[in-house]
Amino acid sequence: MLGLHLQADLQGTQAGNEGVRQDPTSICTVAPQTGGGLSEASLDSSGSAHSLFGKDSELPALAGADAELKETAAQVSAARGNILQAVREVLRDHGVQEEKREEILQLTQAAIKKVLENYHQMPDWALEAIGAAIDKERTSKTYGGQGKKTWWLPPFGFSSANPPETILQPRIAPGDCWPFQGSRGHVVIRLPEQIWPTAFTIWHISAAVSPSGEVSSAPKEFAVSGVDEATAETLLGTFTYDVHKEIAQTFHVQKELPRTFRYIKFRVQSNWGNPEYTCVYRVQVHGKTASPNDHPQAQELLLEEE
Repeated sequence: MLGLHLQADLQGTQAGNEGVRQDPTSICTVAPQTGGGLSEASLDSSGSAHSLFGKDSELPALAGADAELKETAAQVSAARGNILQAVREVLRDHGVQEEKREEILQLTQAAIKKVLENYHQMPDWALEAIGAAIDKERTSKTYGGQGKKTWWLPPFGFSSANPPETILQPRIAPGDCWPFQGSRGHVVIRLPEQIWPTAFTIWHISAAVSPSGEVSSAPKEFAVSGVDEATAETLLGTFTYDVHKEIAQTFHVQKELPRTFRYIKFRVQSNWGNPEYTCVYRVQVHGKTASPNDHPQAQELLLEEE
């Protein structure tokens, strides 16, 4: 019951494995391992976009965003109150003693705070709305070709193949994915700024909402690397997406970072059994801006360069 109230008040849509058309740029679910949703700027009570991108940032997509961020912060605050009130009413209706009710409410409030802190710490840099883009020269071809018709989404028959930019959108619904042929492929994402990457969140729909009733086209084993121009690839980690777990799964960087990156390569090495194609729904890149003070190794790196 509490999970349902949390999902309804924080997102306003269905969430978890039953959800479609989720918006990971808002608070999307309270399920474990779901990361990178609410931006740091969205939780800044001042409503300033500078809290996420830094005072010197001049991203055109963020111009005039202050009013929207203030509204988001107000919605988060209101949702917290609505959740606590809903829990209070449920406990009262079920005859829970007052002393016990207060204890449960305190625990609920602590849980909400923890969820908000997780989103606060994990902004998503792989959003087209804030300037992220696909490096098409270094990305696998879309299965079926741009604009062609193919059978990649049964049982609906012919459907237009989505471009790789689909993975940079906050929409998660059956068919809203980028398909590439076979079980091995890659995409290179150009971030809006240089960042220290810290984690990555991969999304795929669940079998419960899949039109075919299965998710064999979901990525399974994959690797993430930094691939800035004129430099060799820097492996950031190898991971496994498990279709039996949450639809959004967060994976943390597995090695110490030598520097910041603006280009991130997501390389799928296998899928869950589909021999024809693989579908990628959403890739989120989390991290901090390229300020020396933002990374524990930054000062050491600067000393080495001197």
